[in-house]
This record gives sequence, structure tokens and C-alpha cells, in this order.
Amino acid sequence: MSQRLVTERLVLRPWHVDDTPAALEVYGNPEVARWLSPAMGRPQDPVAMRLLVQQWVAEDARLDPPAGRWAIDRTADGALIGGAHLLPLPPGNEDLEIGWQLKPDAWGHGYANEATYAIAEWAFSQDIDEVFAVVRPGNTRAAATVRRNGMIWVGETDKYFGLTLQVFRLRSADLDRAAPHAHPPPRFEAD
Repeated sequence: MSQRLVTERLVLRPWHVDDTPAALEVYGNPEVARWLSPAMGRPQDPVAMRLLVQQWVAEDARLDPPAGRWAIDRTADGALIGGAHLLPLPPGNEDLEIGWQLKPDAWGHGYANEATYAIAEWAFSQDIDEVFAVVRPGNTRAAATVRRNGMIWVGETDKYFGLTLQVFRLRSADLDRAAPHAHPPPRFEAD
């Protein structure tokens, strides 16, 4: 089961089936679902979302730490504003992908950065040397976020999920928030 992680403004905790309505607000939103990797159909109703949350709970129980899936609660009001994960990337399950999905009304507040740092710090405390983020070309918001997190663009690949994706890497030394931001990938336009 995922380690509970607490930041200044967030609590990252394991998913529960009771989270289904709030999860549907996140993953059922077309602006969120369009950027998911792997590509998945947008859950259209509470029944589909409940099945997906149940799958996440079961998967989380089988994962070896530091891998996991987290629901993200905002401490100010207790609202579930999104989800995050640290999962093995196919095909070899050797690389760990860090990712997040937030409700659109939670965008632009630094929550993705805060969640990413919490998960990365947790991973690095568990003897993980590096984590990766994979971003679909065109998802300028996610690419800007990973760069703000100190992640370094390492190239493009189609080996993950059968999609062409931008790959960014984060090592523990990259967590220095005072370090200069990473350079954008070629052909990248900032927001």
C-alpha cells in the first residue's frame, strides 16, 4: 500500500472506493483524460470510475514500495483534487514513472509540483536513483511542470504505451529548487 505523504498543503494517501465521485470529477474530465498515458477511455459514469478505483486499490496492494498510487487531498478544505502515481514503466518495468492528474480548477496553484516533490523525495529515500515523467507532445502544461520540478528532458521515445512521448528524468540532486530550470525539448513552446 502507498506510503501516506504530507506536504505543506497536501495529503497524498491511498485511494479508497469512497473516492469514486471525486475521482470521476478528475478522470472523467475530458481536459484531464486526453493527456493520460497510457491512453485510456474517459470514465463516463460512477460505475466505470468505481471499477477503475477498485483496480487501483488492488494494484497498489501488489506494488513494491516506493511504487504506488495516491489520491491527493488539499488540506485547506479536505477536497480530493487529483491523483498521483509512481509506477513501473513497460515494457521492462525497470524505470519508474512519476505522474499526476489534477482537476482543472486545481491547475496553476503549484499542487503538481508539491505532489511531485513529495513522491520523488519518498522514492529517493527508498534507494531509487531516478524517476521519469512521460509527457505527450503538445501537453505544454505538463512539460512546463516537470521542468519547474527540475526534471531534465532526455528525449522522445515510443517504447512506453505505444505512444510517442517526451521523457524527462529527475535524480535526487535535481530536487534542489534553487537550481536553474531545465532546458525545454526541441520544438517545445512554453505556455
